[in-house]
Amino acid sequence: MDYYTFYAGTAFDVWKDMGAHVTNDGTTFTVYAPNARSVSLIGEFNNWQPAEMERTGDGRFYTLHVKEAHHFQMYKYRITGADGNVIDHSDPFAFYNELRPGTASRIYDMNRYVFHDEAWMKKRNRFFDKPLNIYEMHMGSWKKKEEHNPIGWYNYREVADMLVPYLLENGYNAVEIMPLSEYPDDASWGYQATGFYAITSRYGEPDDLRYFIDICHRNNISVILDFITVHFAINFDGLAMFDGTPLYEYPNSAVQNSEWGSCNFMHSRPEVRCYLQSAIDFLLTAYHFDGIRFDAVGNLIYWQGNKERGVNTNAIDFARKMNEGLHKRHPDVTLMAEDSSAYPGVTSSDGLAFDYKWDLGWMNDTLRYFALPFEERSRNYHALTFRATYAHNEKYILPLSHDENVHGKKTIVEKMYGDYETRFQQARMLYMYMYALPGKKLDFMGNEFAMIREWNEKQSQDFNLLSYPIHDAFYHFRKDLHHLYLSCSSLYAWDYEEKGFQWVECDNAADNIYAFRRFSANETTVFIMNCSDKPHSFFWSSTAHIRLLLDSGDQKYGGSNNSAKENAHSVNGKVHIILPPLSARIYLEY
Repeated sequence: MDYYTFYAGTAFDVWKDMGAHVTNDGTTFTVYAPNARSVSLIGEFNNWQPAEMERTGDGRFYTLHVKEAHHFQMYKYRITGADGNVIDHSDPFAFYNELRPGTASRIYDMNRYVFHDEAWMKKRNRFFDKPLNIYEMHMGSWKKKEEHNPIGWYNYREVADMLVPYLLENGYNAVEIMPLSEYPDDASWGYQATGFYAITSRYGEPDDLRYFIDICHRNNISVILDFITVHFAINFDGLAMFDGTPLYEYPNSAVQNSEWGSCNFMHSRPEVRCYLQSAIDFLLTAYHFDGIRFDAVGNLIYWQGNKERGVNTNAIDFARKMNEGLHKRHPDVTLMAEDSSAYPGVTSSDGLAFDYKWDLGWMNDTLRYFALPFEERSRNYHALTFRATYAHNEKYILPLSHDENVHGKKTIVEKMYGDYETRFQQARMLYMYMYALPGKKLDFMGNEFAMIREWNEKQSQDFNLLSYPIHDAFYHFRKDLHHLYLSCSSLYAWDYEEKGFQWVECDNAADNIYAFRRFSANETTVFIMNCSDKPHSFFWSSTAHIRLLLDSGDQKYGGSNNSAKENAHSVNGKVHIILPPLSARIYLEY
């Protein structure tokens, strides 16, 4: 252990020394408990009888080598804290834990799995000038073996064999997995963790997850992990009051607990910084994850996520230095911020140094607009043009995430205004607008076939909806839209350059028509959308040949348009089309 970098908060590899490490003649255990009166090791290898651990290093660490301790055996640390309480804790640095409701850690030899993704690892990148279409999923409820069975999950390996062909067929080139750090309560979805190095045992072992990632990579699919650096579960068998003092959390009750009732990490402490950034380095190194999505970054920027309480300078400093260190160690890995604040420089190298920021402002404005009755849209026309005023301030991802499909908010298709069929018309238009705009894309599982029921972690997605023609047609529309996005360089190559976007129509509130061009070095496309319930003529200037690429109102997608007979033509430098109600189109100019 390099104590200098540990206490300076600059270590990224403490996982190499801490926790349980299998050796040729047993296992060595090391834990940090600076204020404990004593620490003992209990486990299957010693009949759960306490074996006192030795103070080591500067006296704040405890270690013990046990010859009888082997791979997969369970263990805990029995800590007599500074407060005199004796509590059995799981290992904060454990690579694996037993299945809840059990709380013991397991010894796990991380040197057994051999990856076969060398070709992917050599070519992977951060997608700035490439398409990025992310499928956000919850590992335990994409599909379940048994509905409503709390342990009816598929294994990581089983999910890989089902999911990868599905992603390829549907035009997704990345999957983002909701948190996998070990957590006690299914209902928290992993956002209140107890083990930040241990992937959850709900779906199998570490080597099973490595297989999942390996298979994704061998099929050119990027794997992104949702990770929490803001807070942790209050369970006393985990990090809370670990050595009888608030070692990882704030001692001040005013900021000790988050809005979710969990404990806030104290990011001014170098030990906490090393703990979190080393956990991420471990996940990137040992599992070959391609990206990290950081949850609730606004709660790092502002105290308790509240701008009124001011900027948390220590947490901002932590985020910046963590990202800089991770970029140096993993220059081809993508770091994404889920942040709803207007704090500047989230994705700039001299700011917080994330690669991408979720555009939650776009998400809120767009969904509010599409929920409006048609007669109110003219008055709110610029809800959809406003984004262009800030689109190049950050490198944005356009998200329609799990948060927009739960807690009474309704699913995406159900948010749309109108009757049943009208909602599908609008959802097709919404997604076409999303994929035409600058910015990478993220959508939550089930939206691809227009889930009606809100997401519930206890149930699998309603794939049976695909037996209904309107859902099947929507599913095929989404599939064609995704593959068009992946194949049209104008829709992604210059996402973060002003030359990649040009308004064609952004001031037609009377008709509720929007139009813009997207550019790349060798291609120009035109997007046009009619958000009213009436047909409208539309003209735009162009001397190019025009070819229709996609029509949201095509009959094959459940619309009423015969697109083959409605191609646009350029005459005397003008293109004229009749745009049907509630429809969008993408044309190629060539």
